[in-house]
Amino acid sequence: MRHESNPMIESESVDTTPPGVTLVDGETFFTVECPYAAEVTCEIFKEYTQTHGRLFPMQKSGPGKWELRIAENLRGQWYGYRIKPNGNTRWHNPYEGQLFADPRSPLVTVKNNYRQEAKTLIADTSFDWEDDKHVLPDHPSDLIIYETHIRDLTSDPSARNFAKGDYLRFIEPGQKGGIEHLKELGVNAVEFLPLQKFAPFEPPFGKETAEGFLNTWNPYSFNYWGYMTSFFFSPETMYASDHGEVLSGATEATLKEYKQLVKTLHAHGFTVIMDVVYNHTSLFDMNPLTHLAPEHFLRLDEQGKLLNRSGTGNELKTEDPFVRQLIKDSVRYWIEEFHIDGFRFDLAALIDHQTRIEIREMVDQIDPRILLIAEPWGGSYEPSVFSDQNWPSWNDRIRNTVKGSDPVHDKGFIFSDWQFETDRARLENVFRGSVRHHSGGLFRESSHAVNYLESHDGYTLADFIRIGLDPERFDQLIVDREELYVLNEEEMRVSKFAALCLFVAQGITMIHSGQELGRPKIIEETDVLDTEIGKLDHNSYQKNNTTNWIDFDRLNGNRSLLHFYKALIAIRKQSPCLRRAGDANIHFHHQVDPLLVAFYVDGRESGDLHNYYVILNATQNDLHHVRLPDGVWEVLVRHDIASSQSIDFLSGEVTIPAVSGLLLRQLRH
Repeated sequence: MRHESNPMIESESVDTTPPGVTLVDGETFFTVECPYAAEVTCEIFKEYTQTHGRLFPMQKSGPGKWELRIAENLRGQWYGYRIKPNGNTRWHNPYEGQLFADPRSPLVTVKNNYRQEAKTLIADTSFDWEDDKHVLPDHPSDLIIYETHIRDLTSDPSARNFAKGDYLRFIEPGQKGGIEHLKELGVNAVEFLPLQKFAPFEPPFGKETAEGFLNTWNPYSFNYWGYMTSFFFSPETMYASDHGEVLSGATEATLKEYKQLVKTLHAHGFTVIMDVVYNHTSLFDMNPLTHLAPEHFLRLDEQGKLLNRSGTGNELKTEDPFVRQLIKDSVRYWIEEFHIDGFRFDLAALIDHQTRIEIREMVDQIDPRILLIAEPWGGSYEPSVFSDQNWPSWNDRIRNTVKGSDPVHDKGFIFSDWQFETDRARLENVFRGSVRHHSGGLFRESSHAVNYLESHDGYTLADFIRIGLDPERFDQLIVDREELYVLNEEEMRVSKFAALCLFVAQGITMIHSGQELGRPKIIEETDVLDTEIGKLDHNSYQKNNTTNWIDFDRLNGNRSLLHFYKALIAIRKQSPCLRRAGDANIHFHHQVDPLLVAFYVDGRESGDLHNYYVILNATQNDLHHVRLPDGVWEVLVRHDIASSQSIDFLSGEVTIPAVSGLLLRQLRH
């Protein structure tokens, strides 16, 4: 194998080259950081399928930094790095000496198998953004976030999306799914499950690989959700129109189509949030951070074994200066290159405190309205710490208080019950935004609370309710799928009551895709030997099939729930008092029954023209009579009906049926 001569430019000029690959004036510059390497060789390929390319030894230009200039425009070609360790690495590595793509690849081409065998495609990353700008809220609590996998809303035939490639399908006009559904619903933000390049395939089930991996946990050998990031700068290639049977990301389509997705969503007024995984790396593919030098980039325990508080096989050593800078540069890259408006950080408590502080400081310099949302656990539970660092967090306190943590053994308020951590004071505080100076409080301010009852993880809210009302459904084989899809009267009443509880809580509101349709997740029958086929699924991370895809036709019988959510969204958008009233403006009125909640919200401080009165009756069978504050009140929500316009007018004493509520407003004179 022949080595080309090393066409380096002077080191003082090279030092200005950013990490990664750069095309400038007909030349191609390479910079890679390998603090553990004795030698680094860059290999260039004219075709991805080539097994041998041109080899160029790189020059060390600083601590851990290696650089190369080739006096050619190499756009459309591929490259990777071969590393010779410097002797300080002691890790037995089955991938040692193999080719690795650039950790900062803007685009990779991969094989559709568990190894991926990525090579970096030298691509033109330019894009005509026209006048596109970030879509950022004036106040975080103005957000109504719709969390979704990009395929959930587009892949079922009922969505009627015909474009090839999921990025394009999502923004195709005139269909049921994708952007059209978001527009109909009225949300103002979309949060995508991971779209950074991840490892979609896992090792074959039940067969030990040459590297010693034995998959005993995933009969699908697939990773649908995407929480196994391989490259922090490259978009996922599987969702582009050039995705093929053998290769993914063989052209520049991924870059163009992802940017078009963001641009189109912005044009329709949506804030775009991306779920990112900086707490661990993918385990099985030829991932440069995982396999080049694990003891440098991954955390080890006292015995020198990989730490695994993520539950995915490893933890990224975010406190390492190289890794910290990589994460910060990645966040900046997605903001500037892809116009992303915010990020949800998976298992963010595994990211060290200093890195979190520096990310916040860096983002504030760009635009302090850019969202950094934490999943505030992973090895520890830190929503209060994140709040002090000015990060909003997923609020599991409202999730558990309102619906419960287990549909059989630990049900919550909507089931006329008390989740094991909950008391009346904590129940009231979730409607304040779980603020710190009240019972069970987590957050310095309510705008740090991302309130939700359903996410991608766990049972859907509708399935939680189905099981909670009929525990025999737990682990039960679903015989009549058509009957299950359509919520019965009791399920519908509880579903609407849960939605009302969510939408009258201070802070940021988030719903998950299909929540507004009463979506179930029934494990689909496939040729995979899954012993749970036909049961309700609470962990569908590996299923790229109709278990996860939303069937709009089958869910048409739940249209009244969709209309209820649409009305709640419209009400919340026009009512700043329901989003950011401030703790001093919320007054709870004493009730004899602890499952009856009534509170008054003064809209003056939030700039709302109205004051509001909320009554929530979670008793299973009891009617309650409640005397309203003085004056005449407009009805916006009554039992199972919601509207952003007045439904009725009430004064004096009102009757509240079991498992239902009232949302009233009064113009302030």
